[in-house]
Amino acid sequence: MKKIDIAEVKAFIEAQGPDTKIYIGADSERYRRNEKWYADYTLAIVVHINGRHGCKIFGEVQTEIDYDAKSSKPSMRLMTEVYKVAELYHKILDVVGDKEVQIHLDINPKECYNSSVVIQQAVGYIKGTCNVVPMVKPNAFAASYAADRLKEVLAMAA
Repeated sequence: MKKIDIAEVKAFIEAQGPDTKIYIGADSERYRRNEKWYADYTLAIVVHINGRHGCKIFGEVQTEIDYDAKSSKPSMRLMTEVYKVAELYHKILDVVGDKEVQIHLDINPKECYNSSVVIQQAVGYIKGTCNVVPMVKPNAFAASYAADRLKEVLAMAA
């Protein structure tokens, strides 16, 4: 599957006006294949042109073995999403300038949801490594919607 072309993303961001907003998110899906558990990590960079003129979405899907012992405690998989989003943020940081950048995590802070097991760790990691306060559900559309739907779109294009 096609990878995000960071040079293309940077060129696109640099060509946009100062009111452009950038949202970075990831989503993952766990599945079993050949007696092993895997996770597809979908990464998305949403560039909202001047904050009002539509957007361009860059994305990719990465497949890795999922080492979580229980699907009800997806700590490893969710933190891998967080690490991947932070890495993506750092790859484009040099061209962001004064543009607004948000990091969106597909994590629900409500304790009744499985993803809540990593909320403090995930938010702390992003604050510490990116100096950004991340958005979580329900305010994390780049993860919950863009990355989630992007996997289907990329699969159809392949």
